[in-house]
Amino acid sequence: MPGDPPNTFFETYTRGLTADEFQLLFTRDAREAYRVLSRGLDAAGVDGLPWHRRWIFQLRLFFFAFTLKLSPPRRALFGIALVSAAIGGLLLFRGIALTPTRTPLMRLPLPLPAWEDGTLWLLTGFLLVNLLFVLEVLDRFTLKNDLEIAREIQTAMLPPGSLATGPLDIDGRTRPANTVGGDFYDVLSLPDGRVVIALGDVAGKGSPASLLMALLLAMLRTIVDEGTEPAALTSRLNTQIVRHAPGSRFITLFVGLYDPATDVLRYVNAGQTPPLLRRRDGRVERLETGGIALGMFEGSTYSAAETGLAAGDVLTLYSDGVTEAEDQEGTPFDEAGLERALETRAGQRAADIGAGIVSAVEAHARATKLADDLTVLVVRHAGR
Repeated sequence: MPGDPPNTFFETYTRGLTADEFQLLFTRDAREAYRVLSRGLDAAGVDGLPWHRRWIFQLRLFFFAFTLKLSPPRRALFGIALVSAAIGGLLLFRGIALTPTRTPLMRLPLPLPAWEDGTLWLLTGFLLVNLLFVLEVLDRFTLKNDLEIAREIQTAMLPPGSLATGPLDIDGRTRPANTVGGDFYDVLSLPDGRVVIALGDVAGKGSPASLLMALLLAMLRTIVDEGTEPAALTSRLNTQIVRHAPGSRFITLFVGLYDPATDVLRYVNAGQTPPLLRRRDGRVERLETGGIALGMFEGSTYSAAETGLAAGDVLTLYSDGVTEAEDQEGTPFDEAGLERALETRAGQRAADIGAGIVSAVEAHARATKLADDLTVLVVRHAGR
């Protein structure tokens, strides 16, 4: 902290550091970094080389293995740093000078490279910073692999992109802002022929949101099997989220129960962006009835509403990542953009509508990175 005595600062800065842990940086951690980052390299023929050429060969392989794991812009930046360091070293070089060296028998002057004072310290610092850089890249590389596996698991938990059940033609797709995300959708067929559709959005992004998403999805599928109606189902989910999720997290959810015998959709909207129901004649309705988001209050109650579905009607569930996607000027895609995308693709299959919405959002955002997860679930009544 500013103003602290030097000894206090040193104790704070080195707290938790032991000599053994520091030594492991150069033994275990450095060796592990080389092993992981050089995995898969073709080192054929290296064993037959002289020791000095073997070291050069292995160093070159490791350099390429390490730098190729960086993104191209960062790889270029690292290359510029290395070239700059090499140029600086050449400028500090003062030629060859006779330098006294001590042997067991005599002091013998040898012609050795001469450098400006302090060059050795600069070189040591440069090498240590690069070692730290390699170790940090290794940690991120390992974390990225773990997240890719988590993404595969998360994707496997969701229904297949396109499916048909009864008269419904359904397509769902999601694009997390990070490797994993907190958006989800689900389509569940009950034994009596009814169909449950749901779409939710966990507050936040990344790994914490994805874990809570998996928890809610598991609870949803468990309670649905008991034949619970949408309002009671949402209340029970809210109770469980309040009990088991961190207090700073909440989940918005739309859940609907479609009965093919009557073509009636009974639904609850718990704080989710209102799905758009586009009728065959072009009218658009918003399904808003329900209550507040899950996880905010334990005693929250929810009310259900119902609407009919007819041939040609298209119900579009979406997360706020769709409407809040911004272009380079900061203009959001907004609900108007979603309505235009639906109007353009009126009469098409659910898969074409879903793909068209995602394409329209990406075209709007262009070079801007999506700030939130993007999820769309299109339910089209295809007729009987």
